[in-house]
Amino acid sequence: MAVFTPVDEADAEPFISRFGLGRLRGLTPIAEGVENTNYRLDVDQGSFVLTLFEGRTDAAALPFCLGLTRHAAERGLPCARALTDEDGGMIGRLNDRPAAILNWLPGAARPRPTLADQTAAGVLLARLHLAAADYPAHRDNPVGPAARRALFARCGARATGADRALLERMAPWVGDGAPDFTGLPRGPIHADYFPDNILFEGGAVSGLIDFYFACVDALAYDLAIALSAWGFDENGAPLPAALKAFQAGYESIRPLTEAERAALPGLGAVAAVRFTLTRLHDRLFHDPRALVTPKDPAPFLRRLDWWADLTLAA
Repeated sequence: MAVFTPVDEADAEPFISRFGLGRLRGLTPIAEGVENTNYRLDVDQGSFVLTLFEGRTDAAALPFCLGLTRHAAERGLPCARALTDEDGGMIGRLNDRPAAILNWLPGAARPRPTLADQTAAGVLLARLHLAAADYPAHRDNPVGPAARRALFARCGARATGADRALLERMAPWVGDGAPDFTGLPRGPIHADYFPDNILFEGGAVSGLIDFYFACVDALAYDLAIALSAWGFDENGAPLPAALKAFQAGYESIRPLTEAERAALPGLGAVAAVRFTLTRLHDRLFHDPRALVTPKDPAPFLRRLDWWADLTLAA
């Protein structure tokens, strides 16, 4: 979550009035994250999240993303539901951006998850894959191979020094020689399953948020993204116990096929490159007016070495 587009109460009130939530009592920017503009919305009916979707989020994909969260919530997962306005729509416009209001989920992300948290998060990801299996809509991966090649080229036009060295290390995993995983089991995936998108309250998971990269792709790719996000420290060093706990939680609900297990290291390498590329792009093309701090891409790229070593050992 982040704030790119300023919204004041005078801007928000006409939009909010369409949802029958009562009087606006508070509008607080949420600065975490890197993709969309988010505010905590306090009204007579309670607390909600007001989201304005920025340029990287394809407005045409919002029905898929918001529909998937609703689908998962209807199957018992702790996901936010988008509210519908007086005309029955989930998506409107506010300050020249597509916008939606979602219910506020309790709890908070844990920057240093315990092994029990790792296992619980793995369980929830597998539950999501099973719950979403009959979701009928489709969206191609917005950061799939073609998009990664485009990001690589755009970063290459501006990168210098250490940033260019990052690109050189990623090059083998971006071009035509990158692995192809189209034969693996596929379905709707979250595609951004990081610790800051999982909320905990007490000892249990209480929320799964931020579905705006959700798409249809290899299920094991989603697991590889999650392992890359949860199983390494802030410097990019692997945490073997965390990796084991997360994957054990996942496979307690949805065991991997042999093909998925064999492909997992390569999928992890692709995940490392995907998130390094977007972080590098965000830093190279950062708008200083945005209330967000770009993340350092280098620690995420360090995961590539670990995954690549597993690939060679397979």
